[in-house]
Amino acid sequence: MHPNTEPEVRLVRAANTGPLTGTGTNTWIVGRGDVAVIDPGPADDAHLSAIMAALAPGERISHILVTHTHLDHSALVPALAARTGAITAGFGPATTGRSPRMQMLAALGLGDGGEGIDQRFVPDLALTDGDCLAGDSWHLQAIHTPGHAATHLCFAAGAHLFSGDHVMGWSSSLISPPDGDMADYMRALEKLAQTPWHRALPGHGPVITAPQDRIAALKQHRINRETALLAALCAGPMRLHALTAAVYTDIAPSLQPAASRNVLAHVIDLHDRNLISCDDLCQPDPYISPMQSFPV
Repeated sequence: MHPNTEPEVRLVRAANTGPLTGTGTNTWIVGRGDVAVIDPGPADDAHLSAIMAALAPGERISHILVTHTHLDHSALVPALAARTGAITAGFGPATTGRSPRMQMLAALGLGDGGEGIDQRFVPDLALTDGDCLAGDSWHLQAIHTPGHAATHLCFAAGAHLFSGDHVMGWSSSLISPPDGDMADYMRALEKLAQTPWHRALPGHGPVITAPQDRIAALKQHRINRETALLAALCAGPMRLHALTAAVYTDIAPSLQPAASRNVLAHVIDLHDRNLISCDDLCQPDPYISPMQSFPV
């Protein structure tokens, strides 16, 4: 198949609805005959049966690709691989791809926010940026897009982008250090913006029909959030949870913990750019000050 040709695509949506998963994880079946599956989804027997039922008679799954190592995307890999004998592929185990900064913070004790990192996933094929996989009816190129997760890959199929959780239409991405990295996320958005995608097929939510506009909107959203954080700190130093409440004024209380992880990601980035200071980024509720700089 020519690499610039868009393959046939089928969607099987998992039933794991929720505030951080929307209508559920999107599992994409790519091609016909020997097909690829992108993001098998959560460990759920009913979803495994639904994926198998979506195959036409005589079809088989030859490759299982994972955009990133969060349980709502990768936990079904072992069962699906055992059922089909397919080759599994992804960037690598869960902590692969972290920036030196995030590796240092993790070593100092910064824990994750409970977003469900799949510590058991180890792909048969470890893909790096630009690597390609192909079948008779499909051709996919890996694009390393860390930010939401250090292992995050998008996959290009011609002008179609399987965008995982990096670019979604229904919501912005959760950036939860040390697996999430705001600086990496913004750089990866810029990287994706260089290609005139026709459609983006995300890990959750509907197909995005104007990807360039959505990528630009996500970038502006983060810039606006950063501006709001700095404006709030102009009133004086405050702790992380108070800063989160000051900036996220329109979300349900149940989402405040996730919001605080986004704020922490911004705080780390702003600290590293010498725009704010923080007493200890690894504490549960660090004290944040404006326009100072001292080492963590």
